[in-house]
Amino acid sequence: MFAPCGPLVSPKHPNDGTPNDGTPNDGMSVGKSVVRLLRLPCFALLASLMFSASAGAQDEDAMAEFGVDVAGGPTEVIVAENEPGVDAGDETTPAAKDQNLLSWVIKSLGWGYVFIFLALSISLVSLFVMNVLAARRDTLCPNELIENFEELLNEKQFQEAYDMARADESVLGKVLSAGLAKISRGYDKALEGMQEVGEEESMKLEHLLSYMALIGNLSPMIGLFGTVHGMISSFQVIAVGGASPKPAELASGISTALFTTLIGLAIAIPAIAAYNILRNRVSRLLLEVGVSSENLMSRFEDVQPKGAKK
Repeated sequence: MFAPCGPLVSPKHPNDGTPNDGTPNDGMSVGKSVVRLLRLPCFALLASLMFSASAGAQDEDAMAEFGVDVAGGPTEVIVAENEPGVDAGDETTPAAKDQNLLSWVIKSLGWGYVFIFLALSISLVSLFVMNVLAARRDTLCPNELIENFEELLNEKQFQEAYDMARADESVLGKVLSAGLAKISRGYDKALEGMQEVGEEESMKLEHLLSYMALIGNLSPMIGLFGTVHGMISSFQVIAVGGASPKPAELASGISTALFTTLIGLAIAIPAIAAYNILRNRVSRLLLEVGVSSENLMSRFEDVQPKGAKK
């Protein structure tokens, strides 16, 4: 590699016939100048060859990394095609696809809790419909009965008024018929009879409403019971599974705890709300029954019991 450059230092030839008197020889001086001039191109050529070799090695590594064959061109990159029926972007398993929300809820609750909450829900709906029908104005204090009863009393048709009140199935009709049935014993006895019937009907309505309050108080307790049950199941999985329990088994107990609480509250909230709304309505209508019945019977205040001395 370095042959064309020649020797870097030209050897001296003491016996070449030139005088050695301490003065430089013209031929030797010219040779040294030529050698100095040739040094720089040789060093530059050497550095360029080394740099080219290093850059070529780096290019080969980069091309090999991107799948290009250095010897014969680009290499073929084999891309595995998706099998038919398998979606690469869909990470869910077929079992997760088939399981919808309803089946997951039933599986998490278990059939025991499902039957309990289903029975509570059906009972709540039935009681709500019954109480709504019982809390109507036509059922408790119909305005038509008040007008017709007052008209008959004004016409002194007491027997017809009694028959009309007795035939009416509303609470006001029962109260008025009870008062007219005892009017012959005096006004005080008539009021006592009316109060007894009014309290009896009020107790029936309160009992019917109280079952809604019972469901509203019972459902969260069952949900709390299911919460404790589910957490115990999860801790049992941790205790048995050791340091690495199965996540699916842990999730089963936790989902039982959460779903029982959720459904218990979902039943209790509307039950308590409906109970309070209907109770207030029944109380208001019963108050109207009492006021209306006393106003209608107030014209008999001077009636004395038979056989009493004036």
